[in-house]
Amino acid sequence: MTQTTTGLGIPTTAPAPAPSVVTFKHGPEAQKFGWWWGTGRRKTAIARVRIRPGDGTFKVNGRDVNEYFTEERDRGDVVAPLKSTDMFGKLEVQVTTKGGGYMGQAGAIRLGLARALRVYDANVEPILRENNYLTRDPREVERKKYGQAGARRRFQFSKR
Repeated sequence: MTQTTTGLGIPTTAPAPAPSVVTFKHGPEAQKFGWWWGTGRRKTAIARVRIRPGDGTFKVNGRDVNEYFTEERDRGDVVAPLKSTDMFGKLEVQVTTKGGGYMGQAGAIRLGLARALRVYDANVEPILRENNYLTRDPREVERKKYGQAGARRRFQFSKR
């Protein structure tokens, strides 16, 4: 609240300016060569996602998404952020992914795509947050310990 005085010397309080709209450090003006970027990670997989307005093509490592992911579960995971924000078929998506397996890569693409959509249009962030598309899954494989058969499995105990 800012305080001003009237002609009679009586202090009055003027309303403070409204807080500005949420801004991101990588807004639409910070796009690279017409693309909006997002990076996603899941287990040991990393996906770099680029989006721009286009004809709805979806390429993963240079191949069509339906050709790259053979499981319906993985294909559904990958396009879920687009379908929930009603942008399916309106954006051109290109993904470079490496590491991990198909499920880990699908999860990484989902997170990267959600982050790219948030930068592309900040108004879809509540929808993405509501569906947990902007939350990184922190679970990783537990390492094997020395003196054991695996991460938790012990060698068989023999009394004699």
